Amino acid sequence: MIPHYTLADGYTFSRIIKGGWHLAGDHGSIDPQQAVTDMAVFVDAGVTTFDCADIYTGVEELIGRFRRVYPTLAPQVQVHTKFVPDLSDLDSLDGNYVERIIDRSLQRLGMERLDLVQFHWWDYKVPRYVEAALELERLRRAGKIAHIGVTNFDKPHLDQIVAAGVPVVSHQLQYSLIDNRPASCMIEYCRSHNITLLCYGTVAGGFLSERWLGKPEPRDGDITNRSLIKYKLIIDDFGGWDLFQELLQVLAQIAAKHNTDVASVASRASLDRPQVAAVIVGATNTAHVRAHTQVASVQLDADDRAAIATVTGRRRGPQGDVYALERDRTGRHGQIMKYELNAGSSR
Repeated sequence: MIPHYTLADGYTFSRIIKGGWHLAGDHGSIDPQQAVTDMAVFVDAGVTTFDCADIYTGVEELIGRFRRVYPTLAPQVQVHTKFVPDLSDLDSLDGNYVERIIDRSLQRLGMERLDLVQFHWWDYKVPRYVEAALELERLRRAGKIAHIGVTNFDKPHLDQIVAAGVPVVSHQLQYSLIDNRPASCMIEYCRSHNITLLCYGTVAGGFLSERWLGKPEPRDGDITNRSLIKYKLIIDDFGGWDLFQELLQVLAQIAAKHNTDVASVASRASLDRPQVAAVIVGATNTAHVRAHTQVASVQLDADDRAAIATVTGRRRGPQGDVYALERDRTGRHGQIMKYELNAGSSR
């Protein structure tokens, strides 16, 4: 079974979290009925925590539908959603705006209280993020939110929110074998403030799998999946396709040793890192449920970790604090982001 992680106040969630971004339509067509059925399969397998967001078009509604269709499974499920105000709304955001979005998530999900709301802010040049976080804290005290987390914050701006008295319990960020940015300062900061890490990108959108082992580097236009486009940029920063292939070869050897697959080894390696409470796996169907359940049983030894380090120790990047590259809207990473999805997700 999938292990669970428990916060200090007793809140428990699965260490493998089912991601929701892949159900938002940018990764291929989605059959809503099948998506809801698949959620039940994940819960039965022990993956009881779902990650979604107010900007993932239709995903909160899908989870709400699951909760209605499977009333006996719904109480077993934890839902982690996000509060992501549109870029154009940042300078006018107020308490009414925040509460309206939170109320909308409650209605979509069919919940009386949100288990965890993870706060994202697009542009630090608009200095209202502390004010917005304090509005979330007001709603937590009012009973609409159980826990507050953040997503994609760097250390200085997260510290401002924590210093303002917002009880941040988690930080969802990109952290993987090919993206080590949190290790520069975020890990220690979160350890000292008792903030757990919920990591996405641990399998690089599917690049960290046997499917890409020994394959030529995809060229511009070869991949249209938004997730793969995003993580190919990370691979480029990591050290390029040749170094990435060396990493895949090492992971494949370790996977064969443990009778598992590359993605499970990559996920296990991330779970074993300090402060990491869970990894988020993107899944449009149940094809990899069995592999996800194997992650818990994979135990990497010193030789495995040393072999991985021989490759990752030669990384070139990505460099900087958490999400710094993605915040440059004129840069390679920032140009592929969508900044105005909240209002558009209202349908």
